Amino acid sequence: MRWSVGIEAEGDQVLSREEVVELADAVAANDGIASGIGSRHYGVTLVVQASSRDEAVSKATEEFTRAVAQAGLSASPIVRAEAVSEHDAVNGYQAGD
Repeated sequence: MRWSVGIEAEGDQVLSREEVVELADAVAANDGIASGIGSRHYGVTLVVQASSRDEAVSKATEEFTRAVAQAGLSASPIVRAEAVSEHDAVNGYQAGD
């Protein structure tokens, strides 16, 4: 099952546009996007294949850690991680109709 996983970290420096672009490039292969320009909080949203929410968060956290290193950012504590499956998203939209 496909999961959309959002992960956010909080560092001690304000990120530049270039740093967030590097992070976005590092997660692009996982249909990822990055955020955090001008903030000490930075994060990504990734799409991963997993059989459970816990597995999705674990896989995305590994990818996030790899991408942060590839982008040359300092490792910072993760302050948020949440996952939504395709099934959850579809049911959520149906329930709101």
